[in-house]
Amino acid sequence: MFVIKNIFEKLGVFIEDNTIPILLITFLLVIISFQGAQYIGMASGTDTFVDKNSQLYQNYDHLYQNLFGTESIVIMIEGTDVTNPELLKAMDRAYESTVNIPGVIQVNSPSSIIKDANYEMTGRSEIPDDGEVIDEIISSSVPAYYLPDETHAIMSVVVEATTSDDTKEEILRETRTSVEMADFPGDYNVIVTGDPAFMVEMNEAMNSSMGTLLMISILLMVVVLYLVFKHVRWRLLPLPIVILGIIFTFGAMGYLDIPMTMVSMSAFPVLIGLGIDYAIQFHNRIEEELEHGTSDEQAVINTIKHTGPAVLIALIITALGFFSLFTSTVPMIQDFGKLLMIGIVMCFLASLFVGVTVLYGFHKISEKNILSKIGLKKQSSKKKVSVMEQSEHEPDFLEKALKGISGFSMKHSVLVIAIAGSLCVGGLYADTLVSIQTDTQTFVPQDLPALIDLTHMGEILGGEDQLNLIIKTDDNTDPELLEWIDEFSQHEVGGRSHIYGSNSIIDLIKAQNGGEIPESSAEVAALYEQIPDAQKERYLNGNSILLVNLEIGNAMSELGLMGIGDLSDIVEDDILWMAPPPGAEVTITGNSVVFVEVIGALTSGRTMMTLLGIILVFAGLLVIYRDLLKALTPVITMIMVVGWSGGLMYYTGLEYTPMTATLGALILGVGSEYAILMMERYFEEKDKGADPEQAMEEASVKIGKAIVTSGATTVFGFSALIASPFSITSNFGLITVIDVFLALLATFVIFPPVIVTLDKFKEKRRAHAAISRKSKLIDTRESNTIPEVITT
Repeated sequence: MFVIKNIFEKLGVFIEDNTIPILLITFLLVIISFQGAQYIGMASGTDTFVDKNSQLYQNYDHLYQNLFGTESIVIMIEGTDVTNPELLKAMDRAYESTVNIPGVIQVNSPSSIIKDANYEMTGRSEIPDDGEVIDEIISSSVPAYYLPDETHAIMSVVVEATTSDDTKEEILRETRTSVEMADFPGDYNVIVTGDPAFMVEMNEAMNSSMGTLLMISILLMVVVLYLVFKHVRWRLLPLPIVILGIIFTFGAMGYLDIPMTMVSMSAFPVLIGLGIDYAIQFHNRIEEELEHGTSDEQAVINTIKHTGPAVLIALIITALGFFSLFTSTVPMIQDFGKLLMIGIVMCFLASLFVGVTVLYGFHKISEKNILSKIGLKKQSSKKKVSVMEQSEHEPDFLEKALKGISGFSMKHSVLVIAIAGSLCVGGLYADTLVSIQTDTQTFVPQDLPALIDLTHMGEILGGEDQLNLIIKTDDNTDPELLEWIDEFSQHEVGGRSHIYGSNSIIDLIKAQNGGEIPESSAEVAALYEQIPDAQKERYLNGNSILLVNLEIGNAMSELGLMGIGDLSDIVEDDILWMAPPPGAEVTITGNSVVFVEVIGALTSGRTMMTLLGIILVFAGLLVIYRDLLKALTPVITMIMVVGWSGGLMYYTGLEYTPMTATLGALILGVGSEYAILMMERYFEEKDKGADPEQAMEEASVKIGKAIVTSGATTVFGFSALIASPFSITSNFGLITVIDVFLALLATFVIFPPVIVTLDKFKEKRRAHAAISRKSKLIDTRESNTIPEVITT
């Protein structure tokens, strides 16, 4: 620790000597960061949930999405009679416009089917004006999907699933324009919906939500700094310093190609809450040094020498707590961890170099200000009074409260630790009983128009969830394989209550062959030649891969992800029981299957993530301090908080989500910082000659106000998340606010009796060991003297 303080002392001298160059370099880095921020992209696809190198992703993306995957922008028309010729003509105008949009591979519409049927009957490719003719064509040629009832009609604009988000957004915009230009009758309601529309609107909501959250977070910071940090000058200065750190983080995010996701957008209010703590610690210490009469230059050096190592150690331990996030198999959680890691480093550097430099500059300017000099003369005379004559300032309410709390907890240490430990053990057990929210649609704003439209479409059409079966074979014309597909599909639809239908190449073969599957491969190959490529390619890829879709309706809302997982397991068991012909291999995949695995990975791994975080924090402290007491005390304090948090979640009915599953790591990262800062000041006071109780009381008063201010700003920073329209984010914000409050409570109630008790025990053992060594030394000397006496 001595070596580290020497390094920071030299760094303090450097910063004091180079204030102007530091500010110029900062200005240059801000420009570079703004340039990097332009490269940040929004991401909400499968690759934000699944590791690209995993087998799960390979099956879904490479075998299904790239070969067969499509997405549809759905145009849903509602009205009294959707077979009205005027309405069908408007649909045809929309069809002719959308089919020419770049990137659209197919448009399906009842109007085009009716036109084609009419052409075969009359030779005219147009919508008939006779309602009876239209009804006859509909009954014989139009699939029920496109006209589910007399009041609803469906058009689908099909794009490849691998189409980029920007292209999908452009196609969606062009589709809406086409609908407007089609001039639908005024008494019909036209809705443009579907998964692409939902994803585009959700990305827009995420982008807008992030800006709102940042603004709310900043406003809350202004309030809390103004109220709590009033014992220093320029009390709002930590806020622009931490914003500077956030700007640097945005730049790094762009240059490192870290995308903005539903989870990572929450990192910035979190970083404001965490990063402002570093600025407050430096600010508080330099003001304390100046108040005690230290020269301006020495105040800068002392601040960096004493506060720099403590904050750096806190940062390292916070980073170790966050490091456990990288054990998650979900990319967006890993990106969340990356942002937190980068962000705390950037905020630390901004506070160390820019924060101290600006404070030093402000102080110099205020000293030169003529008006300030008049008001500072009396103050400077007080500062230069000798330590012998200097009277203690009157403690305020917060100082008295902190001193009283720490004194009470140390006086009743056994009772306090026993109660806290019991609540921790009970909370750890209750945490295993906390329910897990797996319905992904509940994570987004429930009043999002795109979600409302998507839900409404599901109510009309019965849902479009699927289990996708990819079949690898040496020969996709093998009649035995086709017979198996037919029998297996019928078995699943008839025997499984939540499988409502199936579609595959079998449907096209039977339609071409009078409802029968040919008996030879040559006949099958001949039929393949007759089927249009656009239809055939939906189910075949080359000669070796086939696709079977099992329709499971609204399974996401009816069964939930866990139910879909169970249904997938049942289908897999059926495949083993009704095994395909030799040489054929069946893989179950699909969007629903992916999310089952993802949610399981997010939630079930939270205990291991927390345990790893505890081990890393303890190991990091042990390496830094080489002292078991200093390594163990902060960890014990934070384990208490982890247990309390689990108990509160259970008894308040809160649920785990993909984000709150990371809270164990977050608590360790955030809370251990407060304990470490308190511990550093405790040993600093002990080095001045105070006994353990006095040192703890002094530490509670001197650094306690800064910790309370830091905690309050962190709480307010996280509070901004509660205002998010995304329930997954607001739920995370609420639970985190509770946890930060618990971490503060543990720092002032649990930490003092734990460290004083363990420190006293350590001193007693050390004293006992010294006495034992002294006794052994005396015994050794006496034993060496006896022979001489005898000889004499």
